[in-house]
This record gives sequence, C-alpha cells and structure tokens, in this order.
Amino acid sequence: MEYGLKLGSFKTESYIKMIDWQAEKAEKTLRETGQITIIVLDNYSVHKSKEVKKNLKRWKRKGLEFFFISAYSPELNLIEPEWPQLKTHELSGRMFEDEYDLAMAVIDSVEKRSQNNNCLCERFRFDEIG
Repeated sequence: MEYGLKLGSFKTESYIKMIDWQAEKAEKTLRETGQITIIVLDNYSVHKSKEVKKNLKRWKRKGLEFFFISAYSPELNLIEPEWPQLKTHELSGRMFEDEYDLAMAVIDSVEKRSQNNNCLCERFRFDEIG
C-alpha cells in the first residue's frame, strides 16, 4: 500500500506532487517489467481537475494509468474498508491535541496494520518535495 497524508486541505497541487511520485515509480516498473501501473480513484474533484488533466499524457508515457470507480461505489475502492478499521481498532477513544497529533496516530496505525497484515506500506512525504 502506498499513501500520502497531508495536514490541512488537499488540493490539486498536492495531488499532482503525489502522482508525480507514483509516475516515477511506474516508469521504473514499466522499464523493468513492461507492466503499467494502475491507480484506482474515486470521483473527488481534484482527481479530475483541469491541472490534473494537463498531466495525464505525461503520466501515461511513464506507464501510469487511472481507473475511476463508479460514483457512489466506495466498496470498489480497496482503501475504504480500512478507514473504519483504523477508527474502530486504532484510534477509538483517543483524544488528540491537534491535527498533527492525529496525523501521527494515523501514520502509526497504518504502519501497524501493514505489519500485522504482512504487507508493504510506503508513505509519500509532502514535506520532502521541493
């Protein structure tokens, strides 16, 4: 699982940075295996913004494709069942001083779940992008 966690609002600029990261990884996969990478997306407005559309051809050349799930079909998005699990088992009953503390708890919880489920997990770090 690969994910990004950002404090504050998540706008097109942040999304493009994260997808650029995915595109670099997709390009490496395409070069090494000949396989494309597909990202499943819901219909969040940022995913279909004008600025994002300007980058689609560039990302496709790197081997990155997108599959949009039907509106009102969250069950098709594999991350959706994870949120209730995080809320119920990892974050329930806890209080957080601020957004940063909540974010750190989410990061710890995602990492713990990935270890418990024996799967790889990598987080995109917005603060490391120039």
